[in-house]
Amino acid sequence: MGEFYSPLPEGYRLGQTKYVVVLGTVMSGLGKGIFIGSLARVLQDHGISVAPIKLEGYLNLDSGTLSPYRHGEVFVLDDGTECDMDLGNYERMLNIDMSRLNFATFGQIFSSVLTRERRGDYLGRDVQMVPHCTGEIKLRLRELAVQSKADVVFVEIGGTVGDLENGPYIEACRQLTLEEGSGNVCFVALTYIPSPKSLGEQKSKPAQLGLRQLMSCGILPHIIACRSREAATQTVREKIAMFVGVPLDRVFSMYDVSSVCLIPDMIREDGLDRVVLDVLGMKPRTEPGAGKDAYASMYMSAHRSAKTARIGITGKYTALRDAYASIIHAVEHAAAACGVDSDIHWIDTDGLDDE
Repeated sequence: MGEFYSPLPEGYRLGQTKYVVVLGTVMSGLGKGIFIGSLARVLQDHGISVAPIKLEGYLNLDSGTLSPYRHGEVFVLDDGTECDMDLGNYERMLNIDMSRLNFATFGQIFSSVLTRERRGDYLGRDVQMVPHCTGEIKLRLRELAVQSKADVVFVEIGGTVGDLENGPYIEACRQLTLEEGSGNVCFVALTYIPSPKSLGEQKSKPAQLGLRQLMSCGILPHIIACRSREAATQTVREKIAMFVGVPLDRVFSMYDVSSVCLIPDMIREDGLDRVVLDVLGMKPRTEPGAGKDAYASMYMSAHRSAKTARIGITGKYTALRDAYASIIHAVEHAAAACGVDSDIHWIDTDGLDDE
């Protein structure tokens, strides 16, 4: 066995699958899962098949034993896999049933590597983070590609660039570019643009420093998506483009909206999907219809409705809305279907007594 360790699943050919790798900088909680679900949804509208995978850095074998205060609700897949709430976002937005192939933790990666080591699969080599753990990570991505037969695999690396536990994932994706070919891997960096009230303007410095961390890992992002309360200003976009060396038309503003169902239309209007296809050397197979998605139009109509459904929800973890993400979306969908706006009132069961 040489220095390289990059096993390929049966039937896989290098360069046959395209990959979009999404990373976060500055802070966690930027909505990478929602972003991936929205972007993949738009590519679906172009006739392109997609498959997402969430890579988590923690050593737990799954999310089943985690408190919702750590990573939001535990979403259970059809095959019983207990995983991150982002898998729920994927299923709702893409209308695809996920499986264990769409979710991996570093606990799973370590477990697989140590099992192989005990079997002697490494032929006496000292087992290391590189190339053995990174090789296992790439194997997971390629196994999903083979089983799903997707044109594009979307890879979400949980947490933030700079987190110690994310280093092997980022290194594996850097290697993926070398092995698959640069035209087959597109890196998208989500960053955050704060707007301190005391200053009255948007500041780009945190984003610049976060992106510098990513570049120090050997990755120059093809696309930068700026998360902010209001649309990122032209000045901020120009600063980031100049600092990172990314063309200005590949620095996009992803500002807050009233519902995640509106994000696919934001992506279409900005042309972000076209840039991704251009980086990957792909062309749309079908031309999506003009205008908003049917559900987005239904939601906006209901949001403007004079009628409101007030719904009380009791729970133990009401201090964190992500703990009940699926319930919130179910209420939103039902309200939109009924043509009314929804108003959820949260009731903390820990504060209830017999009276």
